[in-house]
Amino acid sequence: MFDNRRSTRYPTIARALVPEIFEGEALLKDLSITGCCVEYTMFVDIKPNTPCKLQILPDSAAKIAPFELLVESRWVRSGGYSCEIGFTIAVSPKGRDFQRYVDYLAWRSTSV
Repeated sequence: MFDNRRSTRYPTIARALVPEIFEGEALLKDLSITGCCVEYTMFVDIKPNTPCKLQILPDSAAKIAPFELLVESRWVRSGGYSCEIGFTIAVSPKGRDFQRYVDYLAWRSTSV
């Protein structure tokens, strides 16, 4: 499943908010221009193909303001005390901040 991705996923330590799913914060595990993975520390009930807004709060080192993405859930994986949700990115209303953050993550992954 993960080997057939069209775009490279970059690991991140950003926080994520998806109010339609859960009021608390989640960890944005990885991000690409086409999708992302969000991890919660508890089970979250969401059906595949559910559209929602995802607010990303980049880490302070990125120096990029928070931005929103319109996403659609693709898969949910629960285990133990965590729940991962894979999203496809449908629209990026503030595309410039989103692209800057993906570029920053790509740069960071090659310079480490």
